[in-house]
Formats: sequence, structure tokens, C-alpha cells
Amino acid sequence: MYRIKTGALRDYKDGPMQVISSRYGSDEVYFEAPPATILPRELDVFLRWAKKDDENPLIRAAIAHLWFITLHPFEDGNGRISRAITELMLARADKSKFRYYSMSGQIFKSKKEYYRILERTQKGDPEINPWILWFPETLRKALQEAQKLIDRTVLKALSWQEYRRIPLNASQQKIITMLLDGFEGNLTSGKLAKICKCSQDTASREIKHLEENRILMRKGAGRSTHCILNCGDKHL
Repeated sequence: MYRIKTGALRDYKDGPMQVISSRYGSDEVYFEAPPATILPRELDVFLRWAKKDDENPLIRAAIAHLWFITLHPFEDGNGRISRAITELMLARADKSKFRYYSMSGQIFKSKKEYYRILERTQKGDPEINPWILWFPETLRKALQEAQKLIDRTVLKALSWQEYRRIPLNASQQKIITMLLDGFEGNLTSGKLAKICKCSQDTASREIKHLEENRILMRKGAGRSTHCILNCGDKHL
């Protein structure tokens, strides 16, 4: 535990800022930030550059993230601020009040890969092309994830709009909700009985009602038989 200086740049008196990983009693330095004495000047250069708008906006977002995280100007929160700067740069590029994707979220999902390419870029020569190539690929994945979420949300809304015409009890609504939310594994009467804390006969009747109303359909054969949502030409 140590006190963090809030709202102030890191101090040269505290020694070099290092990102360290301890393994089996030995410390490995992944990254050492520039000296604290040059931070005011370097941050001024960074901020003046960030106000300009004379480059490809995607490349600018990539460079801004790398530049700030490499300066590492604060004792804590540098990663979060770097991601916030990235989101700001991308929002400027989108020129829209609404954003349906999160680059920060995708970076979090790709943490190992992120730290690997960051370490490679910061430790090597001044060549940053690998980082510039990694950044838009990660953005593409963020956009794909956002599209999947939008598609699922739309499908859920359309499905419930259609199911409103069918009388459904609480258990049957729970089954539909689980499947629309991406239930993992195969749904069987045995599993449903455990989830709903009812007998297997009751679970079978609930499933049968949904099958008769064309909400569920059976898939597989024998012991591998299970139920899925009958979405027609729609896909979960």
C-alpha cells in the first residue's frame, strides 16, 4: 500500500517508473517510462499534436494511445486514460453523437495480445508499424462484437413481439429468455428441471407447450436430443 499523488505528474524523486512482473522471486522489467523531468515538455508536444486534424483519424487514434501510454505521466491510471483518449479520437473520427462499439472493451478482451504488442513496440526500435497494424484489426473485432450485440438485441425484441400472442407462464418465459440470452450447452428436460427446480415431467410439459406453439424445435437424436429456439430464417 502506498499513497498515490492525484492530479499531479509522477515525480523524478520516486525513481524511474517501471512496469514489473515478478516471477518465482525474480523481477522482470517489461517497460521503463521516460524520465519524469521531461514530462511537462513531452506532454505539451503531445497535446499540441492531439489538437491537429491532419492525418488519417484511425492512425491518429492508434498513435495517441501508444504515445500517451509510453509517456506514462501519472503514477496510476495511465492505461485508463490512454483508452479514454483512444475513444475520444475515434468519436471525433465517427462524427456522431452515438457510438455502438467499445475499443476499450475489445482491448480488455485481448489483454494478453495487447500487452504483447505493446511490449514489443516499446522495447524495440522506433518502428511502430506492427502496432499500427494491430490497432485497426482490434477495432474491426470491436465492431463485429457490437454488430453481434445489436443483432441479438433486435432478434430478442422481434421474438418477444411475436410471442406476445401466445399464453406463456413464468417458467416458459424463463426458458425463452435463457435461450435468447445465449444459453450455453444443450437444453433438455433434465437440465430444465434442475434450473426451474421442478420435476422432469413438469419440465417436459413446459417444453412440449413451447414446441406445440412453434417456439421451440427439437434437434439431434437419441440421447443427444435437445431443444433450440425456432427462429425461422433468423439467427441467434
